[in-house]
Amino acid sequence: MSSDLLNKAYEPHDVEKRWYDFWEKEKLFEAFEKKLKPSYSIVIPPPNVTGVLHMGHALNITMQDILCRYRRLCGDNVLWMPGTDHAGIATQNVVEKMLQSKGLSREQLGREKFIEAVWEWRKESGGAIINQLKRLGASCDWDRERFTMDEGLSRAVRKVFVQLYEEGLIYKDNYIINWCPRCGTAISDLEVEHEEIKGSLYHILYPFPKKSGGLIVATTRPETMFGDTAVAINPDDERYTNIPSDDVILPLTGRHIPVIRDTYVGISFGTGALKITPAHDPNDFAIGSRHNLPSIKVIDDNGSMTSETGRFAGMDRFECRDAVIKALVDEGFMKKIEPYKHAVGHCYRCKTVVEPNLSKQWFVKIKPMAEKAISAVRLGETRIIPDVWTKTYFDWMENIKDWCISRQIWWGHQIPAWTCDKCSHVIVATDVPLKCPGCGHDTLTQETDVLDTWFSSALWPFSTMGWPDETELLHKFYPTSVLVTGFDILFFWVARMMMMGIHFRKEVPFKDVYVHALVRDENGKKMSKSKGNVIDPLTVIEEYGTDAFRFTLAAFAAQGRDIKMSEKRVEGYRHFINKIWNASRFVMMHIKDSNFDKIEFNLKNLSLSLPDRWIISRLKKVIHEVAGSLDEYKFNDAAGCLYRFVWHEFCDWYLEAVKPALYGNQGEEQLTAAMSVLWRVLHDTLLLLHPFIPFVTEELWHRLPGTSGSIMAASFPSNDSDDYGIVNDSESESKMNLITEIITGIRNIRGEMNIAPSFSLSAMVQSVEQDIVDTVNSYSDIIIDLAGLKTLSASDFVERPSTSVTSVVKGATIFIPLDGVVDFKKEIERLEKELNKQTKELITVVKKLGNDDFLTKAPPHIVDKVREKEQVLREKQEKIEKNLYRIKGIHDDK
Repeated sequence: MSSDLLNKAYEPHDVEKRWYDFWEKEKLFEAFEKKLKPSYSIVIPPPNVTGVLHMGHALNITMQDILCRYRRLCGDNVLWMPGTDHAGIATQNVVEKMLQSKGLSREQLGREKFIEAVWEWRKESGGAIINQLKRLGASCDWDRERFTMDEGLSRAVRKVFVQLYEEGLIYKDNYIINWCPRCGTAISDLEVEHEEIKGSLYHILYPFPKKSGGLIVATTRPETMFGDTAVAINPDDERYTNIPSDDVILPLTGRHIPVIRDTYVGISFGTGALKITPAHDPNDFAIGSRHNLPSIKVIDDNGSMTSETGRFAGMDRFECRDAVIKALVDEGFMKKIEPYKHAVGHCYRCKTVVEPNLSKQWFVKIKPMAEKAISAVRLGETRIIPDVWTKTYFDWMENIKDWCISRQIWWGHQIPAWTCDKCSHVIVATDVPLKCPGCGHDTLTQETDVLDTWFSSALWPFSTMGWPDETELLHKFYPTSVLVTGFDILFFWVARMMMMGIHFRKEVPFKDVYVHALVRDENGKKMSKSKGNVIDPLTVIEEYGTDAFRFTLAAFAAQGRDIKMSEKRVEGYRHFINKIWNASRFVMMHIKDSNFDKIEFNLKNLSLSLPDRWIISRLKKVIHEVAGSLDEYKFNDAAGCLYRFVWHEFCDWYLEAVKPALYGNQGEEQLTAAMSVLWRVLHDTLLLLHPFIPFVTEELWHRLPGTSGSIMAASFPSNDSDDYGIVNDSESESKMNLITEIITGIRNIRGEMNIAPSFSLSAMVQSVEQDIVDTVNSYSDIIIDLAGLKTLSASDFVERPSTSVTSVVKGATIFIPLDGVVDFKKEIERLEKELNKQTKELITVVKKLGNDDFLTKAPPHIVDKVREKEQVLREKQEKIEKNLYRIKGIHDDK
């Protein structure tokens, strides 16, 4: 392509699909098992096959893509392993709803036909999320895409289950789990959303059998009382030192239950007497186990009351609660009802209130594996970044509980366990057994439960690379280089990958874990559909382009700090993309017009001007800073550095300073130098920007003379040597910084005095530092040109003109004579009018902030916006007053 085709404005939709198709066709995302280059690998946190791209995905994928594109430019052999998770419960729900629309249920189909229907759905609709990741620019090795239910991963799952069972680390037992009556399955802690609700605390009398009085217990769930098998008190609670009975009567039943003493009971909470319901509360289950209490299940898997509840049997659990409360009141057992706010767990898929329920499930005995995973982080084999999450990791891992891995659904990895119909012997095997090894009977029934989705995901770093086979891919790319993930799955996924990786590969699965924060709305609120503040990444991409969206995410991705996202911010970085485009257009126009053959690629051979030396020195430092920031996962630092360099240094200063040379005003030698520096800076800047904004940089790379192939196949600019004459030049930087400060000082005076940019001024610079005087006089042509001056002089002493204004920069004072330049009377009138307007606005805002009704009733983010407006108005008022005072002073002197 040639630069004359470069339009005046960048249109992202014209180029994004074209270049992504090009990258895929040229297989530029491909990793190679046999390459001798250093290996760099990342496994993608597998999005649910039911999912659509949301802000969390967008941030996570953008960060991984930045790292992978950066490491490719550094010459590494990069494997970014993609794939999706089968999302057991979520996928089953989607397919069940689809069947319901056709008047069918999974029970009508049967398990085998239902699984076929799920696979068919996955084939037709389950790949949407992958196409959306591609829209974001994700450079995964798509030819290696994996799915947690594909045959290779299923084989790995069976091997792990069998080995852990044989090692005594998997067992089946009764335990309290989270049960969703709607989904009909156990769910993990991660799948429970706790929502604070307004409930009640019910104070119920449990009478002594033969004495008056009794113990009063406080509960939020009176319907579970039929499962009480004790009342517990703290042995140190002086209120209950001399109670007259060792048992109490369970209200509404007449059943006697013991009074036990346990230090778990909080003396200060409620009445200090705790009803113990082992079958319906995890803490009660633990107490019940310590005291050998029976467990009575009073709520079944459908959320209905069991026969153990007598007259309440068959009722829905919440219907029963109302009926029990009425009965307790009528029969005199209810002593007090008080309002009480408390957190209640809901299934995050169907929003049903979760029931803690005693159930026979499969578990992993996790503590032995956790100890090794803790040690690996303590020894530095795996780093967690930012370090604040390391303590959280240790806290969770050191207090870890056994992991419930069974789910009562059909879609997923069916547990490889069979029970002999004759002798009840349990066989756990990787392959389907033909007969019972105990009695020889050949009728065996497979366990109907499937494994928790997180079980297969825990094997992701090595199962995706071919394990249990010892593949070349596995040896080349395991352990992976970094895992990029959100803090919300640090325990449920990251910790489990650590444990499984160490247990089965004898190595940590990743060297670094980078934990990113949340993307919130512009007011810092968590995005949710119910609040109506969700920002759809695909909508933003459609409006502003992928590159602007990606750069916004990176620019605000400070370690440990949530991102406040708004379309306004993306729009701002859309302007940045256009700035890059227009700067490139300017450079290419001059290189093309002047004959590209004159470009000197080795800048050491050229006589460079001060602006040339300055921008090259700045480029050298930017290369170093960007590389260092990306190596330490400081995405925002790298993006911020590039933004400042491109916009404020390259565009605002260098492109302006170099124009006299480009327009031939300084001779052929300076023209060649200017063109060569322009080419080098743009060439290297495109490479630095590519990981962040891949589409526009690929487009510009192909338009830039002197490049070949894809920018993805190029090399990251060197920051270790003075290749091509790119060197640190502190002296040139110091001189140029002085010049830009003086120009900025003069421009500020123009703005404050309302002097048109076209009006030529005179300026004098005074400094006792000879270096400053020499620099100003030596490079006065640059200052005169960029500050719009007609004359400029510098010396160690300047007699201040009677009517003038000053600006102070480090080590120097600038004097601008104003005779014949400013109409002081008109300027004073203008400023006084503007001050009056600002004061009126400020009075209105202050009055609003003094209104208690507004402060208490308006949403916090609205109040914050008004406070911000007050601050802006005060700053404007102060600036106008300062200018007015200065002009009046000059006018009075005159």
